[in-house]
Amino acid sequence: MSTMTKQKMPLWQKIFIGLILGLATGLIVGESAAALKPIGTLFINLIKMLIVPLIFVTLVSGIVAMEDLKKMRRIGMKTFAIYLLTTAVAITIGITFGIIFEPGAGISLEGAKAMTAKEAPALVDTFLNIVTKNPIASLTNGNVLQIIFFAIMLGVSINLAGEKAKPVADFFNGFSEAMFKMTHIIISYAPIGVFGLMAWVSATYGIDLLMSLGKVILVVYAACIVHVIITFGGTIAFVARLNPLKFFKGIVSAQSVAFTTTSSSGTLPVTTDNVVNNLGVSKPISSFVLPLGATINMDGTALYQGVCAIFVAQAYGIDLTMADYGTLILTATLASIGTAGVPGGGLIMLSMVLTSIGLPLEGIAIIAGIDRILDMARTTVNVTGDAMVSLLIAKGENELNTVIYNGDNSSNSISLEPNEKNTIKI
Repeated sequence: MSTMTKQKMPLWQKIFIGLILGLATGLIVGESAAALKPIGTLFINLIKMLIVPLIFVTLVSGIVAMEDLKKMRRIGMKTFAIYLLTTAVAITIGITFGIIFEPGAGISLEGAKAMTAKEAPALVDTFLNIVTKNPIASLTNGNVLQIIFFAIMLGVSINLAGEKAKPVADFFNGFSEAMFKMTHIIISYAPIGVFGLMAWVSATYGIDLLMSLGKVILVVYAACIVHVIITFGGTIAFVARLNPLKFFKGIVSAQSVAFTTTSSSGTLPVTTDNVVNNLGVSKPISSFVLPLGATINMDGTALYQGVCAIFVAQAYGIDLTMADYGTLILTATLASIGTAGVPGGGLIMLSMVLTSIGLPLEGIAIIAGIDRILDMARTTVNVTGDAMVSLLIAKGENELNTVIYNGDNSSNSISLEPNEKNTIKI
């Protein structure tokens, strides 16, 4: 007598089904499907509930696990350098695609209404504001940069305090485990939440808007796909010497959530879960690299800036010089840090980029109309880049569990403890 093992459907497949059903529901039912938005809003609220405690607790726990302060400094410098490099590559790809495929050709922006964008903070102010005057207020307001700074300072201080601070370290380690369990509970609701979000998006925007600006959308999406496959996949294959297909399979749930929620920070719990349990990155590495990436790594957003800047220039018949292209690359790369944590950061960055080379800001108005659709692609790229960098850092620091990376990672009960290499805890 043979028994059949019933295999559960992977989370990413459930999310994908929810996405397709939501899209179809919105297009078929029409505006009435927008009433399903609260289902998606509930999911976003649950995810938002996780963000602040997850970033703070796991980052402190990750720093505590890195008892070697020299190692922490080395990891921080490598992480920051890789994020800036991939961002510069991303906008270069965006500019190249804009020049080749000319998304602005034949589109008139004469009727576009002027739009006033929020003023982006100066870069020096952003760095000064990283140091919080009130950690409790930073946690309450969800200021991610300040939370990260305070968490790093607290983690370093716990390490320096030594044995006397061990109860505090144990508290944060236990709190971190509890947050990971809560993450598992909440992301199990993702397929339903994604269904509600996509039903609302497709009902609100409809097929007409997608058709009218289809070319610019296609160019952005194509550039994003190329960046993910060539830049990220190539780096994993030739630098990390790992199978990129296993990487993409391991983070597909995070990509799906990023695509529908359009929030790198909001996707952070799922990204962390995927990176640790599916890719085998140690918790200390993921807890340090991912929150930093969700704040300053904007590969997809920078790529979008490149395409949209070329789009606006072409629509207004403005020829750009090589100096303009260089300014575009530099501005978007620095702006990815300078607008971190600012609501509507994508459009703020775009206003900075357009201003840097003298393009009319009125072009933002028509981009804003499809910003949500473009945001889906760029957020997915941002999250994929965060996961890729955490994998590179873990591989370089010998904190990658290759058994998990190369094996069957379908079980959500697998957990990689800090400083346990090639060890699976069930």
